[in-house]
Amino acid sequence: MTNTDGRQNRYLLKKIARQVMMERGFFPDFSTQAIAELDGIHGPATLTEESARDLRNLLWCSIDNDDSCDLDQLTVAEAMPNGVAKVLVAIADVDAVVKKQSVLDDHARQNTTSVYTVAETFPMLPEKLSTDLTSLNYGSDRLAIVIEMVLAGDGSLQSSDLYGATVRNRAKLAYNSLAAWLDGNGPMPQEIGTVKGFEENLRLQDHLAQKLKTLRYVHGALDFETIEARPVFDGDELKDLKAEKKNRAKEIIEDFMIAANGVTARYLASKKYMSLRRVVSIPKRWDRIIELAAEQGSTLPMKPDSKALEQFLVSAKAADPLRFPDLSLSVIKLLGSGEYVVEFPDEAAPGHFGLAVKDYTHSTAPNRRFPDMITQRILKAALGGSPMPYSQDELVELATHCTQKENDAKKVERLVAKSAAAMLLSSKTGEQFDGIVTGASDKGTWVRLLHPPIEGRLESGFEGMDVGHGIRVQLVSTNVERGYIDFKRVV
Repeated sequence: MTNTDGRQNRYLLKKIARQVMMERGFFPDFSTQAIAELDGIHGPATLTEESARDLRNLLWCSIDNDDSCDLDQLTVAEAMPNGVAKVLVAIADVDAVVKKQSVLDDHARQNTTSVYTVAETFPMLPEKLSTDLTSLNYGSDRLAIVIEMVLAGDGSLQSSDLYGATVRNRAKLAYNSLAAWLDGNGPMPQEIGTVKGFEENLRLQDHLAQKLKTLRYVHGALDFETIEARPVFDGDELKDLKAEKKNRAKEIIEDFMIAANGVTARYLASKKYMSLRRVVSIPKRWDRIIELAAEQGSTLPMKPDSKALEQFLVSAKAADPLRFPDLSLSVIKLLGSGEYVVEFPDEAAPGHFGLAVKDYTHSTAPNRRFPDMITQRILKAALGGSPMPYSQDELVELATHCTQKENDAKKVERLVAKSAAAMLLSSKTGEQFDGIVTGASDKGTWVRLLHPPIEGRLESGFEGMDVGHGIRVQLVSTNVERGYIDFKRVV
């Protein structure tokens, strides 16, 4: 493929992405009014409250994807006597810059999330904010909301606190290189060696995250291992879709954020403030999950039981680790997507089935998700004893809207990924692949290839096939602009 062909393909993917964004009701661009408002913002928020703490001296670090520039959270840990430890999570104070009912806030409220497509990222907030003035960038002083958690030796929460603070990122770390070092499979990232005490602090963070994860699994959290396909470009040419998997560095952030979200939810409940909760309360197709377990020689109870499901997942992973990501994907599809609901004071909202946590709210990514911005505003009101920033009706409407837009964003990302996948497979018509059934309904049957991890429609031979079944397929046709990939079953 020539450079010209690569540029044309990249341009085509961007064109498709923007079209799909508009079809799903997103604003792919910021309005002239939003840009004008942005031009009036000349720097990050500065410390104005005497009560806010100065924590710039701590060994804060960010851990994210290699190419991430919108840094929402920093973490640090501190060993204490008798096996006790303290974890601090700093969340970017985006509300200090983006005010409610501003033009920029209206844009964020409509889209509700950054949309990450293969071709282009459509940020919820302009990059001047999300990757600079409201991002917890390396070496920059930023305002943050800090969630402080004191953990016992087994990872259980002893106490917690929340407060405003000024923080400074001392190291920008990436998941893959940090995980390789933690696992003993790679060198220490250069950033860790630049500051005294960083190595010990990161090993403590890793140790505490594993404790938190173990404790969640005791309570029935589900250990999934899905395959996330990320594009590999050589210049403008799409060369491959590479599978990304969980690792220890990702688990530090995952487990610290789950714990921080729980602390935030419980704090708002204790202060009698309404809050947005993220829940997957009842699995959508528990009956099929029971069948999947039976096919693996395991028995699940007739009523949804997260502990029993986790025990099955653990045994299935041990028995066949190579195919476990396929089983995980099947179970996730059968559990169904989550939704945002409003928890009112003294009225318990349903818990999160998949995370085995009762108290769960999205609060840790306000640069990327509007529900987190909402939660941040409510949390700051609770911390300051101010009135609730959203009315009951407004919050209920926002919960529905955020759920819808999150589902829309996933569809946009999936549709553009399908166009990229169709582009990648366009020269392989007639070739055969091994795959797994990922969807089966009246609308059609869907198959994901084992490699490359690409999903397409099964146009024939779908009789008797259901989610989780292994299958051999032949590529029949592709359509890049529509993102169509059609297979037929090979018997």
